[in-house]
Amino acid sequence: MRASRTKVAALTLTGLIAASLTACAGGTAPSGPVELTMALWSSNEGHLALLQQIGDAFVAEHPDEVSSISFEPVTNPDYIAGLTTQVAGGNVPDLAWIPESSALEFVNEGILHDVKSTLESTSGYDLNDILPAAIGGWEGDDGAIYAYPFSNSPFGLYVNNDLLAKAGQSDIASIVGTDAYTWQTVADLGAAVHTAVGAEGLTVPQFTPTNWSALTMLGTSWGAEPWSADGKTCELNSPEMVEYLKWYQDQVARGAMPEVTGSIASPAFAGGNVTFAVAQLSTSGALDDSLDWTFLPLPAGPAGYAPIIGQAGVSVLERSANPQQASDFLAYLTNPENAALLAQFFPPPRESLLNVETLQKAAPKLSAEEIQSVIIDVVPDATVKAANPVLSQFTDKVRAGLDPIWTGGDVTEAVTATCESISPIIEG
Repeated sequence: MRASRTKVAALTLTGLIAASLTACAGGTAPSGPVELTMALWSSNEGHLALLQQIGDAFVAEHPDEVSSISFEPVTNPDYIAGLTTQVAGGNVPDLAWIPESSALEFVNEGILHDVKSTLESTSGYDLNDILPAAIGGWEGDDGAIYAYPFSNSPFGLYVNNDLLAKAGQSDIASIVGTDAYTWQTVADLGAAVHTAVGAEGLTVPQFTPTNWSALTMLGTSWGAEPWSADGKTCELNSPEMVEYLKWYQDQVARGAMPEVTGSIASPAFAGGNVTFAVAQLSTSGALDDSLDWTFLPLPAGPAGYAPIIGQAGVSVLERSANPQQASDFLAYLTNPENAALLAQFFPPPRESLLNVETLQKAAPKLSAEEIQSVIIDVVPDATVKAANPVLSQFTDKVRAGLDPIWTGGDVTEAVTATCESISPIIEG
């Protein structure tokens, strides 16, 4: 996922940010302590309280450099669009939470500030403790580092054991690690439960036609990727992706998976009427003793086992009015001690923190065995969800192109047309 910092000409979402930030260039360094702001996706009270706690501690230790740090959730449901609108309006945050899907694009367009020298020179930071696989998507060809990947959360499979038992089905946990633990087995059980008791079978809660990548990412187990490794060749029309998407349609047709249309996502696992849900560690926070549930690694597909991580980074924006103070705070926010605090909510990228004791703070409802098998054993080698250096230029075309598939349309026809539509863009 390494990238160069070449600019793209089109006025995309990130192009608009880059243009806006360029217009903001200039000015003189402040003579006294500055106020810092960080834009973030989450409005979770626990997240905000912890970030403010760390921010206040930094201010107390560096009163001559920073007078305050505020953490401001972006309220637009489309976080990147909301961040873009904010920045284009001249309200440039010093730091921002960046999702993995936008990593390559933000790095390529020069939107993020290189913080490598600050991280290397900060006493006790231990940059080598960060897993190479985690930080790789945030590095430039020249070795620059444009973000700290504070959240590395593998996707796993939540299982409602109550529904399986009610439908007279077997305990699926007993086959984990065997050749029988596959997506097909999970779908078969989901269909059986749906037929017997009317509950939903296998769901991908984050999937809607707008958020199409939440479903296509599972095609990795079929050997399918949306585009080539360099991002320049559309592979949505590959035989592997076609096979996977036809499989998905078959599961919907027989009731193993729910049909998803419009903006309505699948029902939440916590509601008790879903047998299997593909989700991350954070989902466990909404679960209680009213359900007998288990968290398992993802099953294998025709191409084998393919673990996937959803990632988020925290970055300093290139045109922050206070890039050095913001970089210093980033180093403080993500040092080993504070990274351990962040692990209350987000699986960390630091090898020293990938242990049951640390991660049970993030997910106290998970057993030590679940944390070991679904998180610790997975993080070092898992694939980060696919990104693309010009994603914002074509994601709507993919959404429109794939729409017929979700309602039973011809898969080959839809993916062929989609690739024809986006290929001129991604080929550059």
